Amino acid sequence: MTVSAPRWDMTNVYPALDSKQFKNAVKSFKQQLDDLEAFLKKAAKADSKTEPKKLGKVLGEAAERFNTLFELSGTIGPFIYSYITTDSRNKEAMRILSEFEQVNVKTSILQTRFTAWAGKLGKPSIKKAVKTNPSAKAHEFILLEAAEQSKYLMNEAEETLAAEMTLSGGNAFGKLQGTLTSQMTVDFELDGETKKMPMPALINLRSHPDEATRRRGYEAENKAWEGVQETLAACLNGVKGETLLLDKKRGREDNLHASIDSARMDRATLEAMLGAMKDSFPMFRRYFKHKAKLLGKEQLAWWDLFAPLGKTDKVYSWDEARDFIVENFNKFSPELGAFAKRAFDQNWIDGEQREGKRGGAFCMGVDGVKQSRILANFDGSFDQVSTLAHELGHAFHNECAWQAGKTPLQQQTPMTLAETASIMCETIATEAALAQTTDKQEVLAILEAQMNNASQVVVDIYSRYLFEKEVFERRVNSELSADEINDIMERAQKATYGDGVDEKSLQKYMWTWKPHYYSAGFSFYNYPYAFGLLFATGLYAVYQKRGAGFVPAYKELLASTGQARAADLADKFGINIRTKKFWADSLAIIAKRADRFCQL
Repeated sequence: MTVSAPRWDMTNVYPALDSKQFKNAVKSFKQQLDDLEAFLKKAAKADSKTEPKKLGKVLGEAAERFNTLFELSGTIGPFIYSYITTDSRNKEAMRILSEFEQVNVKTSILQTRFTAWAGKLGKPSIKKAVKTNPSAKAHEFILLEAAEQSKYLMNEAEETLAAEMTLSGGNAFGKLQGTLTSQMTVDFELDGETKKMPMPALINLRSHPDEATRRRGYEAENKAWEGVQETLAACLNGVKGETLLLDKKRGREDNLHASIDSARMDRATLEAMLGAMKDSFPMFRRYFKHKAKLLGKEQLAWWDLFAPLGKTDKVYSWDEARDFIVENFNKFSPELGAFAKRAFDQNWIDGEQREGKRGGAFCMGVDGVKQSRILANFDGSFDQVSTLAHELGHAFHNECAWQAGKTPLQQQTPMTLAETASIMCETIATEAALAQTTDKQEVLAILEAQMNNASQVVVDIYSRYLFEKEVFERRVNSELSADEINDIMERAQKATYGDGVDEKSLQKYMWTWKPHYYSAGFSFYNYPYAFGLLFATGLYAVYQKRGAGFVPAYKELLASTGQARAADLADKFGINIRTKKFWADSLAIIAKRADRFCQL
């Protein structure tokens, strides 16, 4: 389906890439970097023996300087990416991005330098010093975390070299993957007309109501990926090779270690969650089998995973999607509804499908204007309406932090908690839709959307976790061929989908277009989605008990996700995420939906 959708408006950020305002911002950013470098050089003279009041002043000023720098980079960066992600053929934007990255690498170097210094100061000294300075006290958690993470740094010269080399290493491979996949098109016959379809549009055919179209889309997609698999295998090998080397040099236990620390959780929490997810596979396989039955098949094929069920003639216009979301967000909180309306009215969303545009969806905050921007590939399906609700949740998360006056340092949310608001908003939309209808076919369609999403976030995410884990383990010894990577992907899918899906029709090329595998700085960006779904599901259950009284505490939680560990934030709601029981209880809520689905 192709449905008219708007493009985002970035003109209140800067007029254009070649505008005086944008160029002045970049110039100011360079100056701030130089000033921060000079400041840190002087600050490094302070040590654990420095008088607490004097040290507190230095730490407070350091936090303020980093905040000013991050606010500017958090405006320049998203503005450039608004061009890159919607038109990867924009050579001028690509050049400007490269220039900005060359400059911005100094930010990473200075952060590393500060982290190393915090480690030398030690936690006891920092705890005493922050009591004497409001700015330092406001950033105590971040300062202590820096001191803790300093033990996983190489020496300064090595960290500087690593930061500079990644531009032509892991970062370059990630950019190549994004550029290549966004520019690919396939000639595909749809509705009696052969069209040149960009890959995101072709992938979206997985939810087409006609099985023959879905299967042809699957086959055309695989043929296209086969033609570029060696190039993308080289990209994946490059990214993972760099990560392996740096993790080893930094003294990490394994390649999961940095991800867990970044997520501000511990292995006990991860193992408890993964264990509960694995225990839930039989429930999801029951859902897959019943879906196959409803489709008149003995077993589900991969191209049937996203097949719509129930009432399939509904195609949402952009305005209908907007009204649906705003109306149902209002029922949760008038503030959330008004926020979503503002996002639509002020064109924060780029929803149009077009060649050269990145696939999938994401939300990015633009710090300078305290607004977010959302990329989507809207096709009129309920799945895409749900995706819009999801990304608006991310934007609301940003809004809560800005409203609470949180600084850029205080807003640095771990990947796990970053999915809390998005999945909560997705749940609000789907639960509300379910409550508004008694029509059996509509109920079936909505339950299918819920279960399909949950299966992707639990079953498929677990397969991606297994996949990335094995890729890392085998990449230690040698580069992996495209065939080997395909084999790892298929076996990971067999381990999670089991007999719920025909193993002859799995998607071995899943790794080619998922950008999360190609980030040298963020390994294992898969299990955080499961954390977000199950944590938000648990929170939604709390909301159902508390009603409107839940909202203020929820907003406070969202505003504080950059200032505490995940377990500590969960404790405020009486939730213990280190136990398997919490995760199992959340999955039990999903199991009830599966039961209802299987009764239809």
